[in-house]
Amino acid sequence: MANFLETDRLVLRAFTTAYTDHLLALDNDHEVMRFINGGRPTSRQAIETRTLPRLLHDYPCWETHGCWAAQERATGTLLGWFEFRPLAEHSTAVVELGYRLNQAAWGRGYATEGSRALIHKGFTDLEVERVTANTMAVNTRSRRVTEKSGLSFVRNFAGDWPEAIGGSEHGEVEYELTRTEWEQTR
Repeated sequence: MANFLETDRLVLRAFTTAYTDHLLALDNDHEVMRFINGGRPTSRQAIETRTLPRLLHDYPCWETHGCWAAQERATGTLLGWFEFRPLAEHSTAVVELGYRLNQAAWGRGYATEGSRALIHKGFTDLEVERVTANTMAVNTRSRRVTEKSGLSFVRNFAGDWPEAIGGSEHGEVEYELTRTEWEQTR
């Protein structure tokens, strides 16, 4: 399986259905899912019918996925996944950055390392003009990773939560980084 991107400590590669059990474990960790769905368990059927199709989706503008499995380079251990997906099917102008990593990977700099590498690849190889990221306003860890990755706060907004979860009453936040801003910091 070809690697999409490598860093000093990470390998990002295309998802396959072989990752189903890993995704099931990741999405059934209460703390991992706390700011996504309030920590509710995810069924295998949901992984197979909703999560995997999204992670396996190829974007015509890149002829590749917008989400990649993240493995620790030294051990091959699956840490979770990164998202760098175009907001429009046929345009690389604006992409959304995101990630979901297992708890063992938290606090070790993997999220920042992977995010920075994707941003660099996006601006140098993939014709990206703007990177955006959203999270819950109360998700201070993700907000810090986003800021360390070079994105700047844009706004608070009220998310469309079909079912309220703890912290959703504080809304969401949006961050962004443009190619011009990124080039000025290099």
